[in-house]
Amino acid sequence: MKYHNIFDAHAHYDDKWFDDDRDELLFSMKENGVSYILSAAVDIPSAKTLLEYSKKYENFYTCVGIHPENLEGLSADCLSQIIELMKDEKAVAIGEIGLDYHWEIDRGAQHRVFEEQLKLSKELDVPVVIHDREAHGDVMDYLRKYRPKGLLHCYSGSVEMLKEVIKLGLSISLGGTVTFKNARVPVEVAAAVPIDRLLLETDAPYLAPVPFRGKRNDSKNIAYTAERIAEIRGMDPQELIDITTENAKRLFEIRNEE
Repeated sequence: MKYHNIFDAHAHYDDKWFDDDRDELLFSMKENGVSYILSAAVDIPSAKTLLEYSKKYENFYTCVGIHPENLEGLSADCLSQIIELMKDEKAVAIGEIGLDYHWEIDRGAQHRVFEEQLKLSKELDVPVVIHDREAHGDVMDYLRKYRPKGLLHCYSGSVEMLKEVIKLGLSISLGGTVTFKNARVPVEVAAAVPIDRLLLETDAPYLAPVPFRGKRNDSKNIAYTAERIAEIRGMDPQELIDITTENAKRLFEIRNEE
């Protein structure tokens, strides 16, 4: 095992891509250096599934929320369901929530559900995990308005936007895109982000780093992302892993030790 103490701050282990070997894979994480996983819900059913996984797999945590791509058929009591699910000790954030302008999804509905969940995060005093796809301006408007604590996952904004994100007290996570051949902006962001506001993620099963680009991603591959960011910053990869793990544990108030 080359590295240890890895915290994957964003994954989707309820995805069907893991149906054939989920147990084998997740039970093997510790021996492959992955100590903590935060898997993100996209709706109420996925949150319930992930909370069941959290009882089964060691140091497996969940964020509970409604993703902007999962608004169809949303029940009127979804917020009360989120409140109930957040009572679980393994539910550590509201997410994955946000705005997505890449797809043709009703923007009014997106804004309403995003804002309701931001308000809820303030009421419950828990962090949020933000999805921001091609919606930087509007996402930032909401973050300025509500000033939640939390994380912009798979950060895709500029260094200039990053400066304001940091001033608002938020953190970012970076994943496999920083390893891509033409990854100019992610490399600039990896160099600029204050080390105490950086987390590592996979977004598994998506966005696998080089040399696995285009294949199914999983938490073990964070090693490649860590090596690339460490190279950019002139750091030792294990040192970077240790710092980002402590950042994640602090943000999500995870106090147990490896």
